[in-house]
Amino acid sequence: MKAIVRTTYGPPEVLEVGEIDKPVPAEDEVLVRVRATSVNPVDWHTLTGTPYLLRLQEGLRGPKSEQLGVDFAGTVEAVGANVTGVQPGDDVFGGRSGAFAEYVSVRDAVVRKPPNLSFEQAAAVPIAGLTALQGLRDKGGLQSGQKVLINGASGGVGTFAVQIAKALGAAVTGVCSTRNVGQARSLGADRVIDYTQEDFTRSGERYDVLLDIAGNRTWKELTRVLADGATLVLVGGPKTNRWIGPMGHLANLKLHSLGRSRRVAPFLAKLNKDDLESLGKLLEDGSVTPVVERRYELGETADALSYLGEGHAQGKIVLTV
Repeated sequence: MKAIVRTTYGPPEVLEVGEIDKPVPAEDEVLVRVRATSVNPVDWHTLTGTPYLLRLQEGLRGPKSEQLGVDFAGTVEAVGANVTGVQPGDDVFGGRSGAFAEYVSVRDAVVRKPPNLSFEQAAAVPIAGLTALQGLRDKGGLQSGQKVLINGASGGVGTFAVQIAKALGAAVTGVCSTRNVGQARSLGADRVIDYTQEDFTRSGERYDVLLDIAGNRTWKELTRVLADGATLVLVGGPKTNRWIGPMGHLANLKLHSLGRSRRVAPFLAKLNKDDLESLGKLLEDGSVTPVVERRYELGETADALSYLGEGHAQGKIVLTV
């Protein structure tokens, strides 16, 4: 099968379209013919091997795996003997490492695709959608009637977070740049703050949950908008430190919160079937709609990742396979 491969860490230019063995599903696995996939910041970090701390897991001298990608949507081609819930011919979506390819073999994180979504829309969901859902619902404990602020409301995670927070019954404030204000409002944000015109930390408002995707504010600044007992959910952080990336920022905020009423919760999403099904219900009933800004072909993966690396995506970037 065709797949995007690389043999070294580096910029998107190190990527190639290669021929590799088609996976054979184990007894508890599902073989999916990939129709679309999408790019995420994790793919950028895995591609470049930055921050360098990542290489302890991915390979010190070079990447352990030649493949990239996680999100996928496609059609089941075969199932193992112990698989239930899906069968050949079903349209599905989910997450599995090595998704920038014509086929993936996946064990748990695969569910039926909502019929009202295209493959491209469904492929935009897994990592970004799960990050928003788990960050708000589980780490943030967001409840109906509470106030939430989403710092970074325009990217992949942010566009899902605005909609999921509304679906959970919260009053939503989004923070984004001028060109994304209209988009955030259209997704359901009750209030949108243009950070080029207004400092959200001096708004006088207090929030029960702050989902921090941008990760560009200090503890002193953030406490101005965190209510007593509030939770700060950390999704992103500064990427200027090539050795430890956002870890220094996350550790600093966590340290400052010790012994205080406001809780800091660093967070990475976990791929799992139950939460993908929860997202599927929100997608099927129209509570959440994926925002796809750009589409590329699989052979243009380097271009897609280059655009992602610029950091200005308005929603998700999708690859058709």
